[in-house]
Amino acid sequence: MNKKDKNKSREPIFSRPIEKYFYQLDETFNEKKLIVIAIFLFLSFFGIMGLIWMIPFPQFDFLVKMNAHTFLNWGSFFIAIVIYSYLKLAPTLSYIVLFTIGIMSFFIVQLEYLEKNNGPSVIAVCSIITLIGLVGLWLSAVHTPTQRSKFITLLTIGPVWLYSKIFDKFNWKY
Repeated sequence: MNKKDKNKSREPIFSRPIEKYFYQLDETFNEKKLIVIAIFLFLSFFGIMGLIWMIPFPQFDFLVKMNAHTFLNWGSFFIAIVIYSYLKLAPTLSYIVLFTIGIMSFFIVQLEYLEKNNGPSVIAVCSIITLIGLVGLWLSAVHTPTQRSKFITLLTIGPVWLYSKIFDKFNWKY
């Protein structure tokens, strides 16, 4: 192996950890399938968030007295953890993910209203959406052992990675 080949096989030096994740995802997943990956990834994210949202939260007396018990649920903690994690990695991208989560939260609440009016169970709807998202993501994006090993990274870092593609297209800094 000559000197040029050694330099090609090395990973570039990154100034931020998020750049390393993005590089790995770029190297692992086919950019021609980004729209399909995006659809299934956001379906998965929505479904998982909806399922976490529906886990019963303890009704603490002080929350009930302040009439704040309806605003706090496990979904709130999930959102806080996700946004905090993304904020540490890429602040600008975390804001757009927060906006997206706000839209998803609106639709989860609409599903709750629908369920109260004798509609389908939110848990059933979110379970189906999660299954469609995860199976679709697996079938559309995972074909090699390398891709299998990066599947969890795609699920966790994928939303900010996809938004970084949009930012790159418009030459915006993140």
